[in-house]
Amino acid sequence: MADLGSNRCDGPRDAYSAACPCRELLDLLANKWSALALTALEDGPRRFGALRTKLQGISPKMLTQTLRRLEELGLVTRVVYPSVPLHVEYSLTQLGRDACVPLGELRRWVESNVDRIPALA
Repeated sequence: MADLGSNRCDGPRDAYSAACPCRELLDLLANKWSALALTALEDGPRRFGALRTKLQGISPKMLTQTLRRLEELGLVTRVVYPSVPLHVEYSLTQLGRDACVPLGELRRWVESNVDRIPALA
């Protein structure tokens, strides 16, 4: 698993602290594309094209960047099957499945309550 940047704190984890690596993880998980990509993988492995279709509006470059970062941090695995053309599948790790619990709840809350926000309704 990749390092969460150079911000290392020796004390208790505190996302409010600028020196805590929690900030970088929170930033990644709070990003709409990361949250949507993770929850799109809840039903099982998907190929890049299937993820792109599911995540309407995401560019190939942004999806690639998002998946790479999720993989670097151990939330997603990437498996390349040797075929022509290459067959690549992305799936959740246990850590990714754990992250999907609160992210899925947040997504469901948003879908249920967006009409209550006059500026968005």
